Amino acid sequence: MKVVHVIEALGGGVYTYFRDLSTFFGNDEIAKNIDTTIIYSGNRKEIDPHKIKSEFSNGVNLIQVNMVRELSPLKDLKSVYKLIKELKRINPDVIHLHSSKAGVLGRIAYFFLFKKKKLFYTPHGYSFLRKDISNPVRKIYWLIEKNFQRLFGGTTVACGDTEFEIAKEIGQSKLVRNGIDSENVREFFIEPKNEKLTIGIMARITAARNPDLFNQIALRFPDFNFVWIGNGELISSITAPNIKITGWLFDRKMALRELNNIDIYLQTSVWEGLPIAVLEAMAMQKPVIATNIIGNKDAVFHNKTGFLFNEITELDHYFDILKDPETRKQFGENALERCLDLFNKNKNFKDLIAIYRE
Repeated sequence: MKVVHVIEALGGGVYTYFRDLSTFFGNDEIAKNIDTTIIYSGNRKEIDPHKIKSEFSNGVNLIQVNMVRELSPLKDLKSVYKLIKELKRINPDVIHLHSSKAGVLGRIAYFFLFKKKKLFYTPHGYSFLRKDISNPVRKIYWLIEKNFQRLFGGTTVACGDTEFEIAKEIGQSKLVRNGIDSENVREFFIEPKNEKLTIGIMARITAARNPDLFNQIALRFPDFNFVWIGNGELISSITAPNIKITGWLFDRKMALRELNNIDIYLQTSVWEGLPIAVLEAMAMQKPVIATNIIGNKDAVFHNKTGFLFNEITELDHYFDILKDPETRKQFGENALERCLDLFNKNKNFKDLIAIYRE
């Protein structure tokens, strides 16, 4: 069976997802029966194409096709043409599109193939849930998602439970949760010994992660240390003196060591699919405090593995609870147990194979 994955937004948690996917499907035993190709775009600032080739398994084929995030008719037309050319050359049995832009371009390219294939699409966070765009634009994105599935067919493979509930309203859908390599993450686990309670996030500094809210929280709690593991275009939003910004950490080991050094993980997102960084924090036995939105609430079990909040004032109570080391330890152990049970990459990729073969 030949499977082609198409992704434009190969950054952040999606990068981790695809690196793990390449490791799983590039394994000799799996590769005997499934020939995997990843068509990706290397346009995102935080992505080094050389790093992709060195970190992704040699057992999968990598093809770079230029795709841009923003709407650009001329560039999009060129991307579609290149996708058609590559898909005809590979002649796959299964085409799996990831994230909104590849979902659109890939479906158009699929339409021009002579022989139709099995078609799947994973949003990794629907574009119409974005909060950095106007209501009319969100409505357009909703109509695109709805009508493209109706026109071109295919099955949505949701990456989280709430995304699955939305996907079922749009069309034919399946659920395969995002998963991580918990064993690999836990190699870097050492119980942190911070003099001050240290709260952190690992993400690009973008509108989706709401750095302004993260900054407000740090200002509200001047006695705590805060860490942003990453960088991004909205770095100027972070001004609180008790926030440390690490910058881009292209070395994964360094990023995981920084993640291990925090006491509490804080996810301030305004929209999500199912955040990989939250799962990695759970594997590191970190209690997670997160905004009560799609994706976050699929990972965090409120009052057991962490807390979900709607208003910043709620954090007074939650931080007060988690100041106690024993309470943090119990929440962290609960988080690890939940991660191992629901978000195991090997189990979830096997579920994906089963869907391909249906």
